[in-house]
Amino acid sequence: MSKKLQSIIDARGPIRKIGVFGMGYVGIPAAVLFADAPEFESVIGFQRASASSGYKINMLNRGESPLKGEEPGLEELLERVVGAGKFRCTSDFSEVAGCDAVTLAIQTPFADPKDLIPDFSALIEGLRAVGKHLTAGTLVVLESTVTPGTTERMAREILEEESGLVAGEDFCLAHAPERVMVGRLLRNIREHDRIVGGIDEVSTARAIELYRPVLTTGKIIPMTATAAEVTKTAENAFRDLQIAAANQLALHCEAMGVNVYDVRTGIDSLKGEGITRAILWPGAGVGGHCLTKDSWHLERGAQVLGGDLWYPHGGGSIFGVARKINEFMPEHMVHLTVEGLKRAGKSPEGARVALLGWAFIQNSDDTRNTPAEPYLAAMEDAGAEVRVHDPFVNDYPGIEVSHDLDATLVGADVVVVFTAHHHYASLDPARAKELSGAEHPVIVDGRNVVDPDAFIRVGFVYKGIGRGDKNSHPIR
Repeated sequence: MSKKLQSIIDARGPIRKIGVFGMGYVGIPAAVLFADAPEFESVIGFQRASASSGYKINMLNRGESPLKGEEPGLEELLERVVGAGKFRCTSDFSEVAGCDAVTLAIQTPFADPKDLIPDFSALIEGLRAVGKHLTAGTLVVLESTVTPGTTERMAREILEEESGLVAGEDFCLAHAPERVMVGRLLRNIREHDRIVGGIDEVSTARAIELYRPVLTTGKIIPMTATAAEVTKTAENAFRDLQIAAANQLALHCEAMGVNVYDVRTGIDSLKGEGITRAILWPGAGVGGHCLTKDSWHLERGAQVLGGDLWYPHGGGSIFGVARKINEFMPEHMVHLTVEGLKRAGKSPEGARVALLGWAFIQNSDDTRNTPAEPYLAAMEDAGAEVRVHDPFVNDYPGIEVSHDLDATLVGADVVVVFTAHHHYASLDPARAKELSGAEHPVIVDGRNVVDPDAFIRVGFVYKGIGRGDKNSHPIR
C-alpha cells in the first residue's frame, strides 16, 4: 500500500465533489444517484458539445432527461437534484480540477469484430481530458466495459502522461463496471452488487467510498482492476451464451414442429437442492452496446494478457459460437418472412413490410446495434419496401421511423414484430388485416408477443421464432 497516496487522501478528506464523463444510459442515472446521496456535495456531468450529443447539456440543466424510453423514477430524480443545485452538466472539462472523484462511462465498441480490435477512440479522448486537469488525490474510475488489462495499461499510461502524476502514488485509479439494463437503470445501480477493482489497496478503498452511498440492497465486491474487467466481460459473455442456447433450441423446435415456449416452461420447472435449469428467452436477435461486443473484449483480453493461446479461442470458442448463433437470428427472421410470403403466394420483391420496433429492447429508445437493422438491409436487398414503426425512437441515421402505427400497417404484405414494446401485444388482428388490404397478410413474430391463433383465424399467415407448432398452420 502506498503511504504517500494514503497521506494525500487523508489530507484531501472525504469525497464531496464528483465528475461523471458521458451523459448516456450509464452516466446520467449514475450522476443523479450520486447527486441524491447526502454524503456528496455536488456532481458535474461532463458532455462534449458535439453536433450529435451537445443538446444533452441544456436538457439536463433544465432537469429533462434525454433518454426517452420508460425509465421509472429517472426524470423525477433528475429534476429534483437539478432543482436542489446538486447536479449540473457542462462541456468545460477544466472543472475536473475541482472534483474529488471522476468516473468515465464512455462507449467502447469494436470497429470490426472480425479482428477483435476495440475502438477506444472516445474513451481515450475522455481519459486525456481528465488527465489534463487531474489533481493529486483524485480518484479516477473507468465504468466503461473494456478489454481486460485496459485500466492497468492504457488508462494508466494516458492519465500519467497527461497529468505528470503517478497512478498509485499521486492519484487513485480503479475499474467499477456498470451493470445496468435500459428500463431499470436506477434500480440496477442501487440493487445490483458493485464490482470494484483498484490498481492498489488505496484505490480500491477510495472507490468503495464512492459507490457505497448509492447502494440499497447491493453490496460491494472488491477485487483487482483486471479481475473486475474480466468479471464484467464474462458475465455478459455468459448471458450471450445463454440466449444463444435458447435461440438454438428455438430453431430445433421449429424444425421438429414443437412450441419452444412449452419446452422452456418444462425445462425451467426443474428445481431443487443444487439443481437449476433456468433458461432465457429466444428472439429475433441480440442488440445493445454490451452483449454484441463483450465476448470479444473477453477474448481479446486473453490474447493480450495471455500471449499465444493453445486452446480454442476467438471465433472457435464457445463464446464465439454463441455470437454467431445470435447474429444469425435476424437472418432467420428474413427466412421466416420469405417463407411466409411464399405461403401467401407472394415474393419478397415488391413486398411491403411493416417492421414494428427499431429499439433493441422493449419499451426503450435504445437503438444501439439493433438487430432490426441487418433485417431491414437484407429485405431491401431482396427488393422489399420496408417501413419502420417505433413508439419511442425519434430518429435514426438514414432510417425514417414513424410513430403512427396505423399508417405503417396500411398496405403491408408483412407485419414483422422485432421488439416487444407493450404497444404490439395489443395489436388487433382484424384491424391489422383491414389496414393491410391483403387477403392473406403475413405476420412474423420475433418476440412471441401476439396470439398466433387470433391472427390465423382472421386470415393471416403466421410465422414465429420457435413456434414449430404453428408455422405450418392451415391458411384460413
